[in-house]
Order: sequence, then C-alpha cells, then structure tokens
Amino acid sequence: MRIDSHQHFWIYSESEYPWIPMGSTLHRDYGPDDLQQVAQPLGFDGSIAVQARQSVNENLFLSRLAEECDFIKGIVGWIDLRSPHVDSQTRSFARLPKAVGVRHVVQDESDPNFMAGSEFRRGIATLHQHGLVYDILIYAHQLPDAIRLVNEMPDQTFVLDHVAKPAIRSGEFANWKNDMSAMAKLPNVCVKLSGILTEADHKTWTVEQLRPYWDVVCELYAPSRILYGSDWPVIRLAAEYREWVEIVVDWLAPYSQSDQDLIWGGNAERIYLQRLSQNS
Repeated sequence: MRIDSHQHFWIYSESEYPWIPMGSTLHRDYGPDDLQQVAQPLGFDGSIAVQARQSVNENLFLSRLAEECDFIKGIVGWIDLRSPHVDSQTRSFARLPKAVGVRHVVQDESDPNFMAGSEFRRGIATLHQHGLVYDILIYAHQLPDAIRLVNEMPDQTFVLDHVAKPAIRSGEFANWKNDMSAMAKLPNVCVKLSGILTEADHKTWTVEQLRPYWDVVCELYAPSRILYGSDWPVIRLAAEYREWVEIVVDWLAPYSQSDQDLIWGGNAERIYLQRLSQNS
C-alpha cells in the first residue's frame, strides 16, 4: 500500500489559519477530492491527514472527513497536552474512528524549554497509554530539546516531521546533521521525508540543493524508519505534488523494492495504522 504520511485539509478562513500566506495558492479550500486528483494517479492508496489548527474542533473536522472518505486512513489531531484535562481530551480523541496520533506546533513556541515542561511531558505520557503516535514539529535549532524528549520517553513512538525543517535557505547544514545523527540513535523515533521543498527558496530551489539533506537521512536512518510524506497542499508554495514524488522516486531508486515499499507506505501502515487494526 502506498500512503502519503503527511497532508492537510482546510476550509479556509483568515482567523482560523493565520499562518497561511495571503494571496498564495494556499488561500482557498482544500479537501479530499483535491488530494485524490493529484495522488491517486501516482499510485497512492491513502493518506494520513495531519492537523493544521491547534483546536479540538480540528479533530472533529478531520474525523468527519475521514469517515466520509476511505482514502484518509488515519488522522493526526491536536489536544492541549499541557491542560489539566489532558486525560479526558486524549480519551475523547482516541475514541475517534481513525485517530492515530497527535501533534503540537512546537516550532511556534517561544519558550526554549517548552518540550521540557512537566505539563507537556505528562501530556505526552497519556498518548502512550492509548497507543497514539506523537508527531514532532520543530525547526532544526530545536532538535537538541526534541532529542532529550525522545530519549527520556523510550516507550513513546515519535515521528519527526519534515526532517526537522533544516534551514535550507541559509545553507545551514553541519549542526542539523550532527543533531539528526544524535536523534537517529534513539530507536523510538522515525522521520518523515516531507516538507523539505518549502524550507528552500520557493522560487529558486534545485534538486542539487536538496540532495545533501536527503543523503543525511539516507545515511543515518534505516529504510524501516523513513516515511514518505508530501506536506500537500503546503508544498504547492514551491512545487506541485507530482514534482516532489518524482524527486523521491529518483532518490529511492538505489533501494531494493521491499525497502522502497516500506518508505512509500509500509512504515506509515505499521507506525500509524496498526493501532486501528488492533482496536477493530
């Protein structure tokens, strides 16, 4: 099965999605039909829909879409991990039919110790009790804090979104590579091959510019720990769906077919969807 492990849906409003650039190609509604039109012709059987708003209403929105569209295999939602009511929030989310994981937009948190906070750690601990994955959304400079989080919670499954958003525009590489190496030593984390294009200059990026970052991921992480993701429709700021797929096809060509199958969907199926099969 070929699964896009990272994509988003929204009914656009400026107040609900303040991060969406005004006047950009993202400044419109995006739904399951839009994704299927670009993904199914390329052999994709399904996707993991990831939260784009930090609201419990996002969970209900994604769950409703997933119930109506079989192409959506799982949803990564949002709960307030620092809330005193995190237990009840987690239970409510975990009961949704296709709930597989939770994400918080840590990249936007100004507190450098956010991930070390006791309330946040307690919230992460509730996820493990319900078999939910935690998606780590950070910038590269936050990797050391994320490494400590993953190291100190060995029973929790983590997925690192967008290879930790390296600063491709500025060309910063060495610190990101060192931190990715440290993260790779922790067995309870996998990495999404997604979101790279939009960390480069949206108009002038080249495959040659992106390739060193893939080479690091390829070198450090076994095929069983890499998940293909598109970050659609955000990727449209820099390229179309097919362009990114074609780049990844080229990058994965040296792998065996069985390893390619893991990256294209087998890992997403194991990491995210196993919970659903166990609960069915």
